Amino acid sequence: MKKILTVLGARPQFIKASVVSDAIRTSQRLTEVLVHTGQHFDANMSDVFFQELGMVEPAYSLGIHGGGHGEMTGRMLAEVERVILYERPDAVLVYGDTNSTLAGALAAVKLHIPVAHVEAGLRSFNMAMPEEVNRILTDRISRWLFTPTAVASEHLRAEGVAPAAVLEVGDVMYDVALHRGARVSAEGQALGRLGLAPQSYVLTTVHRAENTDHPDRLAAIVEGLEQVAGHMTVVWPMHPRTRGVLQRSGRLDRLSPQVRLIDPLGYLDMVQLEKHAAVIATDSGGVQKEAFFYQVPCVTLRDETEWVELVESGWNRLAPPLSGAAVRDAVLRAVKSQGQVVRPYGSGNAAQLIVDHLVGDLCA
Repeated sequence: MKKILTVLGARPQFIKASVVSDAIRTSQRLTEVLVHTGQHFDANMSDVFFQELGMVEPAYSLGIHGGGHGEMTGRMLAEVERVILYERPDAVLVYGDTNSTLAGALAAVKLHIPVAHVEAGLRSFNMAMPEEVNRILTDRISRWLFTPTAVASEHLRAEGVAPAAVLEVGDVMYDVALHRGARVSAEGQALGRLGLAPQSYVLTTVHRAENTDHPDRLAAIVEGLEQVAGHMTVVWPMHPRTRGVLQRSGRLDRLSPQVRLIDPLGYLDMVQLEKHAAVIATDSGGVQKEAFFYQVPCVTLRDETEWVELVESGWNRLAPPLSGAAVRDAVLRAVKSQGQVVRPYGSGNAAQLIVDHLVGDLCA
């Protein structure tokens, strides 16, 4: 039995890991030790996801959050290293592009433990994004590069990665949508609790540093959403960092009451709101894809996106938040829009393919 040590820290990673952890548990050749860094730490950003997705509680909860990128990553690196030295895993598995991702990969490679990177090969080509730095460095030091799309695979080949290391398996978030999404209609309660009718509202999420740390961009997003709210309800599950920035600037108290602020939601409630929204406006990579999975038009509040296939197929549109009017117009134009029929994210068996590759290499 080979041991996989999985390092997680943020809510998108819990979603992705849920199906891979299931596949590991049923493999009979692998065992998994979960490490939660604590990057997302409150109940709505962490605990509820483990409960709703049926995940085993982490063996280690490091409780590391807050501080600058260097401080946070450094503290995680030190603590994950201690766990690796104690557990002696055969491989370390990381997801996506957070500080937890980079810390887990660095701790492993310095101890000569091979790294598996799920969602490898994504590129925004914007090195000002901390996520771009994290994903490039993680890709560079990983042994298994599990890519979600053909575009991601091509990025790695263009960077000179050995072809044998590039393993195009599809997107594990598509697995989750297929295997977990059916529970939403029965168990998601958000629509009724909020008194919302399907197709009557815009759902928005904003959390990336490129927006929250730049007052002009965040102001444009807020102004644009306030203008949209004059036409239809805007529902905004607000990330703690975004709430803190708006609170400190005094903008939170001045926000139009037509924009309905709510706390972050669990998986089932969030997916129910996504499925029934008229439009989704977001700067989240995961939410862009979930909008596509549920055939809901999406507006991405960024200058670029890693998920270029969604823009090319017409399901997503970029709306750099340069002004309130630009945000408003992009959101309202997206209502009732539809894209082409495309299937860029595999067949819904990415988790099993990942585990099959790990078993084949580690247990040979």
